[in-house]
Formats: sequence, structure tokens, C-alpha cells
Amino acid sequence: HLFFGIFFSYGTKILYQNTEAVQSKFFPPLQKAMLPPNSFQGKVAFITGGGTGLGKGMTTLLSSLGAQCVIASRKIDVVKVTAEQISSQTGNKVHAIQCDVRDPEMVKNTVSELIKIAGHPDIVINNAAGNFISPTERLSPNAWKTITDIVLNGTVFVTLEIGKQLIKAQKGMLFILHIFIGPMCYFIVPQSLLSLAAEWGKYGMRFNVIQPGPIKTKGAFSRLDPTGEFEKEMIDRIPCGRLGTVEELANLAAFLCSDYASWINGAVSIGPKFLLSGLHPEKNRHSISHVGPFCL
Repeated sequence: HLFFGIFFSYGTKILYQNTEAVQSKFFPPLQKAMLPPNSFQGKVAFITGGGTGLGKGMTTLLSSLGAQCVIASRKIDVVKVTAEQISSQTGNKVHAIQCDVRDPEMVKNTVSELIKIAGHPDIVINNAAGNFISPTERLSPNAWKTITDIVLNGTVFVTLEIGKQLIKAQKGMLFILHIFIGPMCYFIVPQSLLSLAAEWGKYGMRFNVIQPGPIKTKGAFSRLDPTGEFEKEMIDRIPCGRLGTVEELANLAAFLCSDYASWINGAVSIGPKFLLSGLHPEKNRHSISHVGPFCL
């Protein structure tokens, strides 16, 4: 399995440059798969927002570990290209479906297609996101609605539709992972997450959340820090002295999705809390409206 040694060097590239703090030399990121080969053999994984960035990184790792992955995005051209790339890289077929998570009817059709193509999923990763940077006083109702329709309503639509199908099929062992960054999440997620974990645990479902802190990807940082002005300031406020990487996030997600973590349900895995303290409104006059999906 030479692939497992070289996987991340061919996957989503680390985007940060020489901005790490001195102490980062003690905390180098590992660029290889953490779990053993075939950890997800026979498993079906459904990832929203799987065409780029974090979604692409997680899909690549899960596919490399044997999962049959189905990725979804509004932009079908993007997910088709990504699916072909990952399939070629891992030798494991990845399927692409067009889905706008804001549209409950489209979500319903997507879930039907997912089940038809690959069967009922064992893993669902709600990664679809909408984000932009704006002074709070300039946020319009439409701007707010655009974000919440994706990251809140979209997550609800996907989770409810898949959850209901699995309850009907009496299929347990579903793991639903929510990935997000953003100050609003810290107030909404914990109790609602614990509610779902407790309520649907009897159906064999697990619900966990990753709050990864700053992971530099082209899509997110091109909108949230387009000039690169605040990256150094963020890094100065992170104890390890560097940003997290897509590869590290993918490994954490894979672990939580795996049978090695079958005892973990209703948990929130927290990375560096940079958003609440690392970006100063008085300096940049901006607030991040959101960077990833809310949990239910």
C-alpha cells in the first residue's frame, strides 16, 4: 500500500506559507493517513460540499481507506472533476451528485439517488458552507438568509431526510459529522447536538461536531482573509504557532467516523479558538458571518 505513504502529497496541498511562529517546529503536521488500510471497506460515505477544500480532503482520505464515497455540491462540474480525480488517485470509484442543500425537494431527490447508487449511507458529513466577510452593520436580511439557508437549513434538510430513510429501513450505525467554524456555532451547537445524539441514539446513530479552528483553504481564505493581512495575527494567537491543515482535519474526521470511535456520541471536538479572539473588529471592521454548517 504505497499509496498510504504518499496520499497527502498528491491530495489537497497545504496552502500556508512561511508564516508559522517559532514554536511550530515542535508541532509539525503529519501528512499521512492515521488509520490502517481498509478501515472503511464496505462503508458508504456521503459528503456535502465535497468538491473542494475540506470536503475534498476528507473524501480523498475516506476513499483511500476503502469507503464508497458520494459527494454533492451545487456545482456539478466541480464535483464531477473532483470525483474523477479522487477515483483515479485511490482506485476507488467516487460518485458525484448535484445538490443545493437549501432546496428540501432537491435534497430528497439527492438522497434517493444516493441510496440507488450506493445504498444507505454509513457516514454523512455535513460540510456544505456559505461564507463571506462583512461589517456587521452592513449585513442585509438577504445576506443573513443566504448563509443560514445553506449552513443551518441545509444541514437540517440533509440530516432529517437521511435520518428518516434510515429509521424506516431500520439501519443503524449511521455517523453524522458536522464541520464548521464561526462564533455563532459556539452558542447554537452543543445543546442541539446532544439532543439529536440522545434522541436518535436508540436508532444506532451517532452525531458529533468538529470545530477545527483555522484551516487554510483557497475558497474560505480568499473570502475571509483576501489580503492575507490577518493570517499572521491568527497564528500568533494559536499555541502551536501554526494553522491546522486539511490533512489533519481529514484524519480527525476519519477517526470520528470510524468504528474506533463508536463510543463517541454527542461530542464537540474543538481546535484553536481563534475567531473569537484573533480578529479584532476595531482593526479590521469586519465580522465573519459564517464559515461552515451549524449542527442541528
